[in-house]
Formats: sequence, structure tokens, C-alpha cells
Amino acid sequence: MDDIDLPRPRGDAASKLAAEDLSPYSQHELDERIEQLRAEIARVQAHRDKASAHRSAADALFGKAPS
Repeated sequence: MDDIDLPRPRGDAASKLAAEDLSPYSQHELDERIEQLRAEIARVQAHRDKASAHRSAADALFGKAPS
């Protein structure tokens, strides 16, 4: 069985990050965290755009599936 077929675990990483207590972090650590999160957002957006382009290409080649 492919990993794609497996159900996603509950409590994804974004949910865990949102629940984390930020009070122990220094200003510098929070700035670093923000930069890491921005980089992750850019990575996710790029992946989404690539998947969308792939889907559009498949729709153009095989015809759009009825909704």
C-alpha cells in the first residue's frame, strides 16, 4: 500500500505549532521562528502551485472530470 493511501494522522504540524506556548522564547528566537514559518509557507505555496499546474495539464490532456 502506498503512503498516499494511508489516512493522515490527526493533529498535523500546523495545529501543534499553533498550540505551542510561545512565552519561553526570546525576541530573537521568535524572529527566527517567523522566518522559518515564512519559508515553510513559501514551500507549501510552491508545492500547491506545482500540483495545480500538474492537474491543469492532466485536465487538458485527458479532459476535465465531471463535477
